[in-house]
Amino acid sequence: MKPTSGRGQRDLKVKVKTARGRKLSSTRWLERQLNDPYVARARREGFRGRAAYKIMELDDRFRFLAPGARVVDLGCAPGGWCQVAVPRINALGQKPGKAQGRIIGIDLQEIDPIPGAEIHVLDFLEDGADEKIKAWLDGPADVVMSDMAAASSGHKQTDHLRIVALGEAAAELAFDVLAPGGTFVAKVLAGGAEGSLQTRLKQRFEKVINVKPPASRSDSSEKFVVATGFRG
Repeated sequence: MKPTSGRGQRDLKVKVKTARGRKLSSTRWLERQLNDPYVARARREGFRGRAAYKIMELDDRFRFLAPGARVVDLGCAPGGWCQVAVPRINALGQKPGKAQGRIIGIDLQEIDPIPGAEIHVLDFLEDGADEKIKAWLDGPADVVMSDMAAASSGHKQTDHLRIVALGEAAAELAFDVLAPGGTFVAKVLAGGAEGSLQTRLKQRFEKVINVKPPASRSDSSEKFVVATGFRG
């Protein structure tokens, strides 16, 4: 790998040569990672991935991670969203005079512990998952958030349908565990099939907004739906 730069530029752009056995798409992904300012920032600031800045930017705008909030993070691995939520909801009780919140991270795989977050290995699609989550929270949730993405098949439309299906499943869980007035945040991909999810959310929430936070790559069809004011 050779860093190259134009005259007068301070930041060096890393170029990655295609290695034997590595696909061109993998080389492009690696090059993009090495030159991504959010990836570098996450390393400096101790977050487990660039996705942490997506939820940070969404919360800066919509303010749903308030002290005292009870939060469910679906598909929480590797844990960046939980890391952001812990101080904002005061899960460690470090903000005197502020209510102490709780966050439950759910994933199919174990992840390294996060101080202030409770991590559980659970398939949220299984029967009774909603009751388990409410038991762990000792009541309903104020926020259900999901950055889940299905494994890529390499076929754009198939991947779109898969992530929409995950979003719809996450929404169904949110309908079961959210308290009135609660918030649902989930990743979707622009492509047309997400219309049914938008319709369902508009029936159950006061306001539904689609947002592409600055931390989402400009060449990605990724966006986030933020639904506030759950009607119960």
